[in-house]
Amino acid sequence: MLNDKSHFHGSDLEKVEAIYNINKYDIINFSGNVNPLGVSKNLLELLSKNVNVIGMYPDREYTKLRKQLSKYIGVNYESIIVGNGSTELISIFINIIKPDKAIIVGPTYSEYEREITIGGGSTEYYPLREELDFKLDIEDLKTNLTDDTDLLVICNPNNPTSTSIDNKDIKTILEYCKEKNIYVMIDETYIEFTNEMEKITSVGLTESYDNLFITRGVSKFYASPGLRLGYGICGNQEIMKKINDLKNPWTINSLASFAGEVMFDDTEYIAETKQFIDNERNRIYDILKDFNDIKVFSPTANFILIKILTDNINSHELFEILIKKNMMIRDASTFRFLDNRFFRFCFMKKDQNNLLLDELSKIFK
Repeated sequence: MLNDKSHFHGSDLEKVEAIYNINKYDIINFSGNVNPLGVSKNLLELLSKNVNVIGMYPDREYTKLRKQLSKYIGVNYESIIVGNGSTELISIFINIIKPDKAIIVGPTYSEYEREITIGGGSTEYYPLREELDFKLDIEDLKTNLTDDTDLLVICNPNNPTSTSIDNKDIKTILEYCKEKNIYVMIDETYIEFTNEMEKITSVGLTESYDNLFITRGVSKFYASPGLRLGYGICGNQEIMKKINDLKNPWTINSLASFAGEVMFDDTEYIAETKQFIDNERNRIYDILKDFNDIKVFSPTANFILIKILTDNINSHELFEILIKKNMMIRDASTFRFLDNRFFRFCFMKKDQNNLLLDELSKIFK
C-alpha cells in the first residue's frame, strides 16, 4: 500500500514490482517520459552488426561522435563535449564554476539542486506561477537575480510543467545575466519532442554568449537511457578546456559512442517520433481539457501536467488506483511548489494512452 510519503520515479519499476507484486514488464510506464516508439530498429540492427567494437577503446576525444553531433545541432564540434549522461556534465560544469548561490526555475528536476549542494553552494528557487499556467515571467525573474547570484538553471522544456521558453526570451535572459556575470545552464533534455524546436532551442546562442552551457541526452527522445550518453554545448572554450581537464577519459563506452555516431542521422526515426508525439499531444490535450474535475496545462513536450480540482481524490490515491491496473503515472506532489493535487504522465502508444484516458474518464467528469 502506498502511503503519503512514498513516491516513485519512472525508473523505479523494480520497487513498484516488489511493493505491488506486479511484473515490471506488465507495467505501462506513463512516468518515464521515454519515447514510446522504443529504440530505433535501424540502431538496433547496426549495433548487433558492430558489437565487436567493445573489443576496442573508444577515441578519448570522441571526435567522430562530436562531429556527428555538430551536424545534428548545427554548431562547431569544438563547442561540444560528451559525457556519461547529461548528469555527469551537469556535475562537472557546476564543479568548475562553483556557484555560491544559484537560482533554479521550478518546479523542476531535483538533480540540479543536489549537484549544487554537493559542490558547497546554496540554492534558491524562482517559482513558476500557476496563475500564469507555469509560464516564465521574465521581468519578474530579473528582479530575483541579485548581485550575489552566480548561476541560473533552467529546464527547457521544463519537467514537470511541459512549458517552454522561446529562444528570443532566453536571449533576453542571457543579456541580463551577462551584465551581472551570471552563468546560465539550460537543460534541453526534452527539446526534440517540441513542435517548433528551432524557436525554442538555445544551441545557436552558445556562439554569442560565453555564459551559457546547454545539456542534452539520448535517454528520452531516443529511448536509450541505458546507453548513458549525454552531451553539452558551450561556446566558452576556457570552460570547455576545464571540463575536459576534469572529466575522466572514456566515460562513454564503445557501444554508446558508436550508437551516437549513427542515431543522430536516423532522420526517419526522428520524423516519425516528432509526428507521433505531436498527434498524441494534441489529441490527449483536446480530450482532457473538457473534463470539469481537472485543470490541464497546455504541454509542449512529451508529457502533460494536470491539477485535480475535486476533493474526492488526490494524486496519491490516483496513483494507487492506476498502478493496480498496471498503469504507472507520476504523483507530482514531490516537486517543489506542487502538492497532492498534481500528477503528470507521458504519452505512450495510442492504445495505451486510450486505456489511461478511459480510466481517467471514470474518475474525473
